[in-house]
Amino acid sequence: MHLVVIGLMGVGKTTVGRRVAALLDRPFVDSDHHIEATTGRTVKQILTDDGVEVLRTVEAAALFDAVDAPMPSVIGCAAGVVLDPANVDRINAARDEGALRVVWLTGDPAVLAPRTQSRGHRPWLDDDPAATLARMHAERGPLYEQIADLTVDVTPDGAEGNPDLTAAEIVEWLV
Repeated sequence: MHLVVIGLMGVGKTTVGRRVAALLDRPFVDSDHHIEATTGRTVKQILTDDGVEVLRTVEAAALFDAVDAPMPSVIGCAAGVVLDPANVDRINAARDEGALRVVWLTGDPAVLAPRTQSRGHRPWLDDDPAATLARMHAERGPLYEQIADLTVDVTPDGAEGNPDLTAAEIVEWLV
């Protein structure tokens, strides 16, 4: 069974996902890295050159490739994966088949914003990361919640949280 990790940019999908994969002795699939490997371009380049629709299509293909892989893995999804109903339908269908479970990593956008600023590959966060993440959290939170089997707040009490403890909590829940 695959484990799909969803959430906003900066929430730790890659960091926590890699730790969970290591604990479960499974491969970790990062959708952004998969996109770069298959297209030869970064997410930011695709968005800039081709627009949002093409980017969403490429993100969906990365999700479908990962979910359709025969070997159980931990999949770190693009933050916008829940915006496309076809992606949500695919996740729900795979869950109904017993092929995956979904963990939503959530947190305070004000705490997440500084985590995103050291990386230039997050195209939507170039101007005002805190405000953008707050808006995305309000828009996407209900969508993440609808498909999540487990929700983990990675910023309890405004602290950054501990990825090792988060990963251990997820593994304990999963097994």
